[in-house]
Amino acid sequence: MLSQTEYADLQKFRRWMQTRRYSDATINTYCGLAEFFLKYLRRRGLTEINPRTVAQFNYEFIVLPKKSISYQNQAINAIKQFVNYKQIDIDIQDIERPRKEKKLPTVLSMDEVGRIMMAAVSLKHKALLSLIYSGGFRISEVLNLKMADIDSDRMLIHVRNAKGRKDRYTLLSQKALVLLREYFVVYQPKVFLFEGPSGGQYSSRAAQSVLQNAAARAGIKKSISLHTLRHSFATHLLEHGTDIRYIQDLLGHSSPKTTMIYTHVSDSSVQNIRNPLDMI
Repeated sequence: MLSQTEYADLQKFRRWMQTRRYSDATINTYCGLAEFFLKYLRRRGLTEINPRTVAQFNYEFIVLPKKSISYQNQAINAIKQFVNYKQIDIDIQDIERPRKEKKLPTVLSMDEVGRIMMAAVSLKHKALLSLIYSGGFRISEVLNLKMADIDSDRMLIHVRNAKGRKDRYTLLSQKALVLLREYFVVYQPKVFLFEGPSGGQYSSRAAQSVLQNAAARAGIKKSISLHTLRHSFATHLLEHGTDIRYIQDLLGHSSPKTTMIYTHVSDSSVQNIRNPLDMI
């Protein structure tokens, strides 16, 4: 257990990150990992945060238990920010970080996307899934949408305060607009475009369940999440000739390197390659 002073310090760390406009998800993750690190120090009887104790924590509680690479990087980043908050003059830059695995994202075919949309049981679920796919949304972005963000004159959707605290515009599909208009008449949301049964913002867990249930009914065997719809949106645009620079803007990627992964997923160029066995 931590002392009251340490818990109070974690709350101050939370407020410190809030003043620097970190996202709520990042704040919760970093506070949880900082708390875990402080508990480790207490269990080991360590009273000082230095490069050696950070490296020891990294090895014993992350490397040995074979935690994921993303978890390891998050933990190191959390400790780094906690050290900055405490104004402790140490250098933890030399803590070894693993290279992230370069796994290609799972992508649905356009037929599979269509089957999922058809399998959604309610108008609300169809509108939600259609909007995520047709705009390439992250789940947090679509759940934060309000009616004022839908620009039907320009056929664009204003994505506000997205990842990296950036605004952008993405596409509004004609089909999605028809669904949204029907949905608005029936459900009449008050604040957010998608709201829970008792009002307030629709939960990400409920949204993920909508997709999983629709995918099961559609007979989709792939392991997917709502983010798969975003990957599929980008890949399908690329396969139909959209310039990758426009795709980068629509997705809100800071670096074109992030968007370039879809060139490895797209099968349009691969399908045009003649197999050497067929040439014999």
